Amino acid sequence: MSAASIPNLLSLRGSSRGGGRGRGFGRGRGGGSSSSSTPGHDVTIQGTDTDAALSRLSAVDLGYLDDPFAELFAQNAAPGLSARRLPIINRGTYTRTTAIDTIVNHFLASTAGSPRQIISLGAGTDTRALRLFTSTSPVHKDILYHEIDFPTTAAKKLTTIRTAPRLRPVLTITETLPSSWAAHSTSEPTNKLYYHGIDLRTLGQPPPPPPPTQQTPDSPSPSTLPSLSPSLPTLLISECCLCYLTPPQSASVLFHFTSLLPSLGIILYEPIRPSDPFGRMMVTNLAARHIVMPTLEVYQQPGDQIRRLQDAGFEEVEAMTVDRIWEGWVSPEEKERVDGLEGLDEVEEWLLLAGHYIVAWGWRGEGGSLPGGGGGG
Repeated sequence: MSAASIPNLLSLRGSSRGGGRGRGFGRGRGGGSSSSSTPGHDVTIQGTDTDAALSRLSAVDLGYLDDPFAELFAQNAAPGLSARRLPIINRGTYTRTTAIDTIVNHFLASTAGSPRQIISLGAGTDTRALRLFTSTSPVHKDILYHEIDFPTTAAKKLTTIRTAPRLRPVLTITETLPSSWAAHSTSEPTNKLYYHGIDLRTLGQPPPPPPPTQQTPDSPSPSTLPSLSPSLPTLLISECCLCYLTPPQSASVLFHFTSLLPSLGIILYEPIRPSDPFGRMMVTNLAARHIVMPTLEVYQQPGDQIRRLQDAGFEEVEAMTVDRIWEGWVSPEEKERVDGLEGLDEVEEWLLLAGHYIVAWGWRGEGGSLPGGGGGG
């Protein structure tokens, strides 16, 4: 495909078939921001969660995904906006969600029978915890699920959970604090959800000393997440979240968790390859929306993402672009089902876009595992 015929990603934000907004099938969320670190930029990054919620609802409405909770959060995030996305976006949302669900389920199967933790960075309105808590799978028990995002996002999600009748049988709120809250699954009380309303950047910084009148030997560090247990096998998820931090900030956040949790896995989902013609257009279109991803310039290729996780201390590291996940992880029968949902005319554009997003994952320590088979590209 010539540079002149590369699709403008901004043109994918709407469709004559639906008029919905989109932004590729990345999932930018809150919990941190780029080097600008201004309130305005933080608000911009938080706003990308609205796009994510609408893209998820589009995939659900058309039958790509099964998520009974997507509508609740999309309606509250963007009342009145159409959720309909182009087929290329819906397929990307489906493939990325399926890949991360597969890795999460492998982790849960490998740690079944005892408590374990999942930490979602920049969780926004993500519904994975709710889907796990309402699953009938025997391995979806004993889960301590931690979500991290800005305090305003934490408050909005709590409001949705409290006011949506459909969620009352799902979660029971057990604690509310000024910027955080906790709940447990109504049907399976061993499944607990903790939402931490904090700025991710504070996790990578040493806490300031408390005033002299408040200094006590047992004072907890404000950078430590309440109810997080260092002794449990843990899975860290970053879906287009750490990419909004500077590389040093991102490395500091990873170090915070690797130094605290000896048995730790990680899933990263981020854009890559910003320097080829399609990648340059992708970066330009993000900049037009005042969105900057500082780590994109440093971790440009699949091998860079693998080395990034290896440098952070993860020993078993894999990575696959979204197009390779579609080809290798989706069965022929499932491909046929998805192909039948709506026509995909933009096959070349799909391969281009999917080749510019990657899922990387890794594991360190004992007590759990993640799947193999990435191959590094």
